[in-house]
Amino acid sequence: MSMVDETPVSGTEGYAHEAEALFRQYESISFADLNRAFLHLLPPPPARVLDIGAGTGRDAAALAAMGHDVVAVEPTAELRHGAAALHASPRIEWLDDSLPELAVLDRRGDRFDLVVLSAVWMHLDEGQRRRAMPAVARCVRPGGTLLLSLRHGPVPAGRRMFAVSADETIALAAREGLEPAIRLDDQPGLFGRPGVRWTRLAFTLVG
Repeated sequence: MSMVDETPVSGTEGYAHEAEALFRQYESISFADLNRAFLHLLPPPPARVLDIGAGTGRDAAALAAMGHDVVAVEPTAELRHGAAALHASPRIEWLDDSLPELAVLDRRGDRFDLVVLSAVWMHLDEGQRRRAMPAVARCVRPGGTLLLSLRHGPVPAGRRMFAVSADETIALAAREGLEPAIRLDDQPGLFGRPGVRWTRLAFTLVG
C-alpha cells in the first residue's frame, strides 16, 4: 500500500512533498525551547495529551518522554509514518484525522488534559476555523488546557495559509468556554525567516 496521500487534506498542501526537509528542520528545535512560556501550564504526568497536526512528532515525543499518554493526529501520511518510525513510543498513538471536523476523534469521544495546536490554525480558512473550534473544544476536558500558535507573514510557496488574528481566535474560543490564560504577540520565529512573527496563546476550558 502506498503511503502517499492521493488528495491532500485541505491545509496540508506542500507538506508531503517537503517531508524529508521538514524532519531536518522541525527536529532541530526542542519542544521546551518552543514552549518555554507555557511549560508551567502543562499537567503533571501521567496526563492525556492530544497533539493536532503533530507533523514530525517532535512535540508528541517530548510529551511522551515526560510521562504523558499522547494521541498524535497527523493527516499527511509521509509525516505520520515517518514520525511514528522516528519517535517509536508505546505512549504515542498515531491517528489519521484532520481539522476542521476531527471526525475520528469526535466518534471516539475522547477528552484530554492538554491539547496542542502548534502552527496549524492558520492553514484553515474562516469557515473552517468556525467549524474547527467547537471540534477542538470538545477534545478538552473541563479544566484542561489548549495551546495554540498562529503564524503571521509571507506564505511559503506551495502552502495554503491565511491571515488569522489573535482577537478572532480568542473570540471563537470564548464561544466554546475556552478562557485565555496567556497571550504573547509579535513573537520571533526560531528559524529566522524574514517577516515571520508568531502569536502564542494558551486557554483553559471552564468547567
